[in-house]
Amino acid sequence: MIRIEHLKKEYPNTVPLKDVSVEIHDGDVIAVIGPSGTGKSTLLRCINQLETPTSGRIWVDDVEITDPRCDINRIRQKLGMVFQSFNLFGHKTVIENIMLAPMDLLGKSKQEAYDEGMRLLRIVGLAEKALNYPDELSGGQKQRIAIARTLAMDPEVILLDEPTSALDPTMVGEVQAVIRDLARTGKTMMIVTHEMRFAQAISSRVFYMDEGSIYEDGTPEQIFEHPQRENTRRFVRRLKVLELDIKNRDYDFLGMQSQISLYCSKNQIPPKLAYHIQLVFEETMQLLVPRLEKPIIHAVMEYSEATEEAEWLIRYGGERYDITTGENLSSTVLKGMNDDIRYTWQGDAQLPNLLRMLVKS
Repeated sequence: MIRIEHLKKEYPNTVPLKDVSVEIHDGDVIAVIGPSGTGKSTLLRCINQLETPTSGRIWVDDVEITDPRCDINRIRQKLGMVFQSFNLFGHKTVIENIMLAPMDLLGKSKQEAYDEGMRLLRIVGLAEKALNYPDELSGGQKQRIAIARTLAMDPEVILLDEPTSALDPTMVGEVQAVIRDLARTGKTMMIVTHEMRFAQAISSRVFYMDEGSIYEDGTPEQIFEHPQRENTRRFVRRLKVLELDIKNRDYDFLGMQSQISLYCSKNQIPPKLAYHIQLVFEETMQLLVPRLEKPIIHAVMEYSEATEEAEWLIRYGGERYDITTGENLSSTVLKGMNDDIRYTWQGDAQLPNLLRMLVKS
């Protein structure tokens, strides 16, 4: 239904989309997730040609919409868009807002547009608000009206750009319920959202966007339960990451301890856990650095906001060396400061020793 090849969009100070190539099939319900600034909304706006791509090509039903000769207004009738802001006409009633585009663009009679508008209002649960004006509605009601207005054009594809982000938390559920019902109708949908549980529940496919592209594309189960790539894993598990590199015995130990302290403070890690994080790092380095002929160590701290768990992943070069088998004081302290310690030898890796330590909270 939609095919995108090497899509790029750049602005004077940023390039949100560097190279996006993907196919969207009829009936797909796609949740688009990822950190802020990674081009999620820009992708939707390029598909609807509200933004002109810098380069690349987009086809909708075998029509290249990036061709300057394309009748984009005709194509837009196939692509309904729901925005963060509701964009309702304040001087028109709810039913008039819904009737306007079908009458002007599809040539429907006033009666046809009215009947269809009322049917859609019943679907979104707001038929009794037909004669109200937008300023008489709550934010959640306005967004449901905006969805009904989009459906009135009977689009083949519905693009929703963070449809709940402007709402009070008490109103999010009512809009999500309408979108869930809509997803069951077989419509092709793309939904940009920061609501991870909602994305997982509603979608048949998930795009995780990062580094200027669709970084990972998979089923909800794959993306949320078994992500294949590192950035995806860190994002869906809400991991806050600190990376430290040691390249010789004369490394700045106090400077690294200061970085760890700042990291713990910035991410509001509980004081006891923060102390254990620092102590585990200190004892691990006391075991590793003197033992390695040429210390090359890459240490990663991952703190999960969702579970409040902290894990050190320590990769290091040299011969196979499992520090968990020692009986000295540092080994004893490490075992006491961690709920779980696992050593793995990855012989074909640049740093073949891997130590994973789940810090005791």
